[in-house]
Amino acid sequence: VSNAGVGMAPPLECQSLAAMQSLPPTNFFGLVRLVKEPPPDMKRRRGGHIVAPPSIMGLQGIVFNDIPPASKFAVEGFCESPPLQALRFNVAISPPQPGPVTTEFEAKSPPEAERADYSRTDPETADIFTNLYLRNSPPLFASLGQTPEDIAPPTGGRHTPPLIEAARPPFRHQTNVAYTPMAALKHADPPGALMTDAFYKLVFKYDAVLRLSLR
Repeated sequence: VSNAGVGMAPPLECQSLAAMQSLPPTNFFGLVRLVKEPPPDMKRRRGGHIVAPPSIMGLQGIVFNDIPPASKFAVEGFCESPPLQALRFNVAISPPQPGPVTTEFEAKSPPEAERADYSRTDPETADIFTNLYLRNSPPLFASLGQTPEDIAPPTGGRHTPPLIEAARPPFRHQTNVAYTPMAALKHADPPGALMTDAFYKLVFKYDAVLRLSLR
């Protein structure tokens, strides 16, 4: 089971290329390094199961989270290729997709973002980020966030242990049903306008409704 991850939230133009390049070594190549080690032994034994969680951001980009989803999309693409050969050896690969998980990782993000330098972006974008994105992040996690105990072993979580123990594990497994409509919108509308328009209106036109629903 690979579960390391690094985040990055400020507006894209405020991020240096060096900072962006610091994410893939953990979010993608760190996972790849782990996943590539067990298959030879698993193939010899004709059995095994690799769990490589990307997160829901492997399916959908999130506003002001430009680089983390890119690395998570890479994990999704990576995990789609090995199963074709792994099944021949009775080896399963599962990328479960958790949504928001309430941990110290997320608790640190808003204070760090508030101290960031926004001089490289325009005032309107800086205002949207600080007064819309940062303001809604805590109630979003409070409303939709899951606990680590709900998801991951060894704490007896409801999602990862059953996934590991399944005789025929599913390829994908979303741990948060609140994100199922988002995935459905994306697959139902290949051009992407339906999902983009829905999220734009939710964030910029009906933000009061969004905040009320999170309460």
